[in-house]
Amino acid sequence: MKPVLVINPNSSAKTTDAMVAITRRHLPVVQGWTNADAPAMITTPAALASAADLVCSAVLPETRAVIVAAFGDPGVQRLAARLPCPVIGIGAAAARAAAKDGTRFAVATTTAQLGPSIDALMLAHGVAGTYLGSFMTVGAPEALLADPAALDAALLQACLNARDAGAQRIIIGGGPLAEAAIRLEPQIDVPLVQPLVAASKEVAALLGPA
Repeated sequence: MKPVLVINPNSSAKTTDAMVAITRRHLPVVQGWTNADAPAMITTPAALASAADLVCSAVLPETRAVIVAAFGDPGVQRLAARLPCPVIGIGAAAARAAAKDGTRFAVATTTAQLGPSIDALMLAHGVAGTYLGSFMTVGAPEALLADPAALDAALLQACLNARDAGAQRIIIGGGPLAEAAIRLEPQIDVPLVQPLVAASKEVAALLGPA
């Protein structure tokens, strides 16, 4: 059986391994692909655009479906036009999952410079819900990612801010934040949407039984 390909648009092989491990909880055969020419974390619009170009020009293995595992969904539309299989971005999948039933939702994330592009993506795909905005952590994203305890504390505060603004669901926005999203789930009384899990479930539904 051909695998589902999890594309990591940044250059962290550690992040790729973590995302593949999470995806394998929902899909039977999964392979990771790391964008070795990108930065270790995508934090700016320029880096997001560059990642999209690199992903779309890459030679990829044969696959049943593709998950683009960066929250800005770099290159998703171009890959979908190029490949003969489903291509799902974790950002759009998270928006669809968060907005179902008309629920008020928000994003908690670390990349303040990507706020406008995150907001545009959420508004484009969370059409059934009321999007309240993106709530950012305090501190450099790279430093937070290197310190799981500090990352969890910063994301929890962003989630609390989103909850206090009226969010009924909160997306933890970022492929590299997938493990943090799992750790945070029991710590807050608002349902959290894990983008990688949302995308994995969409792919499973599209592909049907293994």
